[in-house]
Formats: sequence, C-alpha cells, structure tokens
Amino acid sequence: MDPFLEYKQAMTRRHFFGRSASGLGVAALGSCLNPSLFANDLAAGAGGMMPAYHHAAKAKRVIWLFMADGPSQLDLWDYKPNLGEYFDKDLPESVRNGQRITTMTSGQARFPVAPSMFKFAQHGKQGVWVSELLPHLAETVDDMCIVKSMHTDAINHDPAITFITTGSEIPGRPSLGAWLSYGIGSPNNDLPSFVVLISRLVQGGSTQALFSRMWAAGFLPTKHAGVSMRSSGDPVLYLSNPPGVSSVVRREMLDGLGELNQQRLLEVGDPEISTRIAQYEMAYRMQTSVPELADISKEPKHVLEMYGPEVIQPGSFAYNCLQARRLAERGVRFTQVFLRGWDHHGGLPGSIRKLVAACDQPCAALIKDLKQRGMLDETLVVWGGEFGRTVYSQGALTAENYGRDHHPRNFTMWMAGGGVKPGTVYGETDDFSYNIIDKPVHVHDLNATILHLLGINHEKLIFRNQGRDFRLTDVHGKVVTEILA
Repeated sequence: MDPFLEYKQAMTRRHFFGRSASGLGVAALGSCLNPSLFANDLAAGAGGMMPAYHHAAKAKRVIWLFMADGPSQLDLWDYKPNLGEYFDKDLPESVRNGQRITTMTSGQARFPVAPSMFKFAQHGKQGVWVSELLPHLAETVDDMCIVKSMHTDAINHDPAITFITTGSEIPGRPSLGAWLSYGIGSPNNDLPSFVVLISRLVQGGSTQALFSRMWAAGFLPTKHAGVSMRSSGDPVLYLSNPPGVSSVVRREMLDGLGELNQQRLLEVGDPEISTRIAQYEMAYRMQTSVPELADISKEPKHVLEMYGPEVIQPGSFAYNCLQARRLAERGVRFTQVFLRGWDHHGGLPGSIRKLVAACDQPCAALIKDLKQRGMLDETLVVWGGEFGRTVYSQGALTAENYGRDHHPRNFTMWMAGGGVKPGTVYGETDDFSYNIIDKPVHVHDLNATILHLLGINHEKLIFRNQGRDFRLTDVHGKVVTEILA
C-alpha cells in the first residue's frame, strides 16, 4: 500500500466542497442533460473505491445469518431416508476413504452411523425435503436456493469461520463485508456500511469464541471494518456524550480535532488519518441514527408477532433479525447476524431443538418481511455455518441420543432473494451425507457468487499490500451461474 497514493485518492468532504464548486456545477449540468451519464457511478455518495459496477448488480445489500459452530445438515436439510437400516453399523471405509477427521473422534474404536431421529416432509412447489425442526422455514422454501454441496478446507471452528468470512484460514485478511465497503461503499452516510449483530446464547447453550478479526478490515483502511452493535447500554461504545458535554460542545471538539488531523494528514500523508476523521464524523451522526434504529416501538404489532415473542428482547436472535431488516431499509450494505451454539458433539437432539426454537421463526419472518416490503429482490439473504456434521456419532449412540463431529466435506447453506434462483435445490451428497456426488460449491465459489450478485467481478476487486495483489477469493473461486435467476 502506497500511503501517498491512498492520500491522493482519499478526499474529505471539506476538501471536496472547498475545491470542487465549479466541478459540481458541471456535473450537475451534465446529469440534467443526460441522466444516464451517472447511472452506473458508485462514487456519488457511496464512498467505494470502484468508479462503477463491473456489471449490472442484482442485489444492493446482503444479510448473512451466520450459524456459528456448524449446524447439522443431516438433521435439518439433507434428508437421507435409507440411513435407518445402517443404525449403529460402522461407517463403511469406502465412504470415508481415509479422509482426515478431528482429534475428538480419531481415537474412537468405531464410527457408528447415526441416522437423524427427526422426521422430514416435502414442502413447496418442488417438494423440497425439510426437517420437522423447521416448520416456519419450510413455508418459505419457494423463495430459497438451497445449496447442499458446500465444502470447505478447514476442519476446526476458528480457521473455518475465519476462512468463510475472509477467504483465508490465516487471520489478518479483510472480511467479505469489509471488501464490499471498500469496493462499493454504502448509500447511507449515517450508519456504517458493515454492521455485526451477535445474538445471545440460547439457555444452556455453549459456543466457540468469535473474534473481531472475523469482521475486521485486515490490510484495508480500518473504516471498512464491521461495527459490532451491542444489546445493552450504548449500541456502539462511547456513542453517548459524557456527562456535562452537550452536542454543541461535542461538535466544536470534533471540528477542532478535525483541523488538527487535517494538518497532520498534510504533513505525513497517512491514509489512516483520513479514516480517523471519517470515523469521528460517522460517530457523531450515529448519535442520532443508532437510537432511532434501535427503537422498535413503532413497528406494527403484526410484524413483531411474525418474528416471534423474543423479538422485543434486545440481543435475541429474533430482535437481531428485525434489526437486520431495519438496517437494510436504511441502506446498510452488509449485515452479519451471528447465532452461536450449533457445536453438538453430544446430546444433539435436545440441544438442536433449543437452537431451532430461537432460529426458525425469525429467519422465515425476515424473508417474509423483506418480501412484503418489496425488498427481497434486492436483498441477498444467506444462511449457514462454517462446516457440517458427521453422519457417525461422536461418543455413545442410542436411538434417542447422539452427537456429531465437524465435517468439512459437505454441508448445506441456503440463499434467498438478491438474484438467486428461488425454489431450487443445488448439488447432492451421497447416501451418508459424507461426500459430494454432484455440483460441488467451495467457499471461494460462494464468495465469488455473492460478489457477482452485487455487481462485482471477484477477480477485479483487488488491493495491493506488501507488494502483492490480494482479493477475497485469493486465486480461486468461480461464480455458480446455475443458481442465478
């Protein structure tokens, strides 16, 4: 990264209006004479580095419902009706074929097959098989594209979540939301372009750690990092004025600080100073926008009821799903909602019931809510975790209880809206939901497809760092064109 090049590219609002009065007039006249002249321009108000979309965008924003810790595809989406006859029999070696497994089950004397104890039924126009655990989402399958053939490189939680969110198992790379903020910015000047909502654990749940690097900017300017909003106190830390400090005093302080930072920027040309100026201004505007966002008292009763009884509890997954819709309405480019606790190495049947009770209705409500507001076509909703779960049981197996280990070889994700083909199932796994037998989709392919739907060629969204060109998909990834509407 060349700091002086970054400095030239970064222009504060004060400099822009101070130096470009005549240019604004010419631009305004040009837009009046030819409105299409700026139709594909991203620079006006969006704040992204791309001057224009690489191709027509089908989605304007993304809401990623991230099921952290790896939900079991076998118990939710990947119906295997013939597994019952293999109950408690060893997984055939021809299926596993020497593939690596985690140290948590590598010491087991055997790998007994554990069929799902939950019933499946067909739903929607295409007769999509969905678990009885998901009655609300079953009602929305005609709006979904269910991808049953996802696979990843990582086998443990931290590298796997880091990989799917940043494109690398090694920490330090920018996350998908940061890449979007950097590339195409956001049409909303009063809220961050990338927001993270971490839902509270369900009662009795346990989880792996989530680290802020999973929504960080990496080597991109830090203004593109995700902003994590809290469920108690200030939604964003230090947003409120300290006791005795009025809004007028805060404004005067920021103006003085801005002048000092501008002087320092002229002296050293460090682009992070521009980021600091921009973030101070954003924080000031958020003092008004964030409280208004968090106040759901004016939401109609029928909308609140659609999300379920927990929607009125800040920090619940239902509340965060509603907030994701409200953020989408306000132009936030990328919202990532985390629901943790899917790491069911043991006691899966009891634990997963608690998770789906918190997850199913709000997810379905978000789709319905966006659709009835005419927003689903331009909002890409993504659901899924970092990997799947094994068909064999970890630990003791009974007819009523079992656990499942990590499984990177295949897992299920779904997408809705935003230009994906609705009412479809893509890809297929073998009879044990262990290997992909048709249409594999790698994590890099998923990210390339998401970028494509937002009008971005994943091979052209590049940032040069330490002498090398980087991109979200590294040197991999292909757009899964078969799932595009």
